[in-house]
Amino acid sequence: MEVTPVKIAASVKAKKPRSLKKGRRLEKGFTYFLLIALSILFLFPFLWLIGTSVKPENEAMAFPPTLLPKNWDLANYKEVFTLVDFGQYYLNSVIVTVCVVIGTVVSSTLVAYGFARIKGKGRNFWFVLLLGTMMLPPQVTMIPVYMIFSKLGWVNTFLPLIVPSFFGSAYFIFLLRQFFKTIPKELEESAYLDGCGAFGIFWRIIIPLSVPSIITVALLSFMWTWNDFLNPLIYLNDDSKYTLALGILQFKGALLIQWGPMMAASVFIILPLIIIFFVGQKYFVQGIATTGGKG
Repeated sequence: MEVTPVKIAASVKAKKPRSLKKGRRLEKGFTYFLLIALSILFLFPFLWLIGTSVKPENEAMAFPPTLLPKNWDLANYKEVFTLVDFGQYYLNSVIVTVCVVIGTVVSSTLVAYGFARIKGKGRNFWFVLLLGTMMLPPQVTMIPVYMIFSKLGWVNTFLPLIVPSFFGSAYFIFLLRQFFKTIPKELEESAYLDGCGAFGIFWRIIIPLSVPSIITVALLSFMWTWNDFLNPLIYLNDDSKYTLALGILQFKGALLIQWGPMMAASVFIILPLIIIFFVGQKYFVQGIATTGGKG
């Protein structure tokens, strides 16, 4: 039986999709394997944290260490609130973080809108100058800023932690400005024709269209403020005003570290971050992905 070129081509076409599917399955399987392996690697410290938080103190200090406890004990979670004033630390962190998030979002959106939409002489110069402040390490301004707050009598209060957020953040202003520039100008022109002013356009058009980017700013601001250790260490002196980042150090004594309660306190600290991230993950990814479309 004679095999024609047409039949050969047909058989090659029939086999090609099967080989492609097999190759894609292998590639997909390897990708999943790699992701799972990396996930386990990155989750290991978190698993160790949870495992230590439910171990008795003698087992937490045992050598060689174990990942899972032999005897599960939830007493560490009770001792967190009896050994130190952990509830007050939690309340302090909530107050500071919420105020900082509000101040950052309000001030950064207003300034970013001005740089993105309002034309003025020297606008680009001031924007470049603003970006230049991101190159200054915080250690350069730490002492002068502390002296200013000390003269104002704000040391050992929450004001040095909260008030600067109402003056904007260079990084968040840049982030929002890039997003605002992606919004079509035709929407603003239509609003102007309808008699809407600059603030009306900002409130009724820019803000509703920028929800993902604004939520991204709020999430990042919440995370950085909630985990901030240096600023509370500098400005807060009384134990009753400590935030969680400082309060967790109370489990560390001069000669003894209470690892079980410290790990349990760490679980309480990271829970809000995990919950907020998973709730706002969709907006976070969208806000980052759609930023920077225009220069």
